[in-house]
Amino acid sequence: MRNFCVIGSGISGATIANLLSKKHSVDLYDKARGLGGRSSFKRLDKKRGFDHGAQYFSPKSVEFKKFTKMLIEKKILKLWGGNHKFLSDKKKENKKHIKIIGSKGNSDISKYLLKDIKCNFQSELKKISFSNKKWNLIFSDGMIKTYENLILTCPFPQLKKLSKKYIQNSFIREKIKMDANITVLIEIKKTNLNLSSFLFNDKILGWAGYENSKKRFKSKTDLWTLQSTFNWANKKIKQNKVNKKINSKILINKFFQLSGIKRTKILFSLNHGWMYSSNSNPLKLKSYWNSKLSLGVCADWFNGPRFESGWISANDLYKKINR
Repeated sequence: MRNFCVIGSGISGATIANLLSKKHSVDLYDKARGLGGRSSFKRLDKKRGFDHGAQYFSPKSVEFKKFTKMLIEKKILKLWGGNHKFLSDKKKENKKHIKIIGSKGNSDISKYLLKDIKCNFQSELKKISFSNKKWNLIFSDGMIKTYENLILTCPFPQLKKLSKKYIQNSFIREKIKMDANITVLIEIKKTNLNLSSFLFNDKILGWAGYENSKKRFKSKTDLWTLQSTFNWANKKIKQNKVNKKINSKILINKFFQLSGIKRTKILFSLNHGWMYSSNSNPLKLKSYWNSKLSLGVCADWFNGPRFESGWISANDLYKKINR
């Protein structure tokens, strides 16, 4: 029997799986087709694509700065320069705010951390049970697996549904409201703009990232990632699958209106709704570990909305496991 099962291949899952694999046997499962979670990279073709989740990393803690510096030296990550146009009047722009991205896509961190770990994709965990000091896991395709230890990195609502009866901590009873996000990926005719991104001052469209400016590929067309504001997405997310065309049209229209870019033909468009994008209110707890049940939880929502929060949570959990 394998030692650890990790659910989720985002930054939390990839980090804790990597740390545990140095001493234990580890398997990882993810319901998606590929790894990366909220930092996944959506390919348009073989080389071109979009960061359709987390747009960049901006390290704050000393530990995460060291980690990202190491990955930059290994050319896994790189700096995203250029002209980032800050249009918000609700918060001040931090001129020292560096933007770090994956050299080929923002899922590069997960790829690096999970390169030696067995990963199983399109495997959605539906039910868990604990008996005889073992975790029995049932997946959506009927597959049943057994492990000594279980690590969950899923969004809070999914975690609560799966494991409420096993988690012996008050945080599971808290009313954690995770914000949604609606992302639209578009390909348009070449505009030759000297821009990398827009941070808008708008109630609907919050952000637009120019994928070509990340210098991962050469393209005869322009690729943009458009992301809504949390408030707008929270109202629209439940019906987004039904209203994809309408919501996409609203965000695309806003993009041309607010950016000043001349409207041009949309060559490709894809709408992706993130039901549980992030939690803006940090908890007092960084992670959770129950040694009696061999059950652990780590995720970015413990510590706030930043990508770095997931990495911090995973490292905190690893320390608890090894006490």
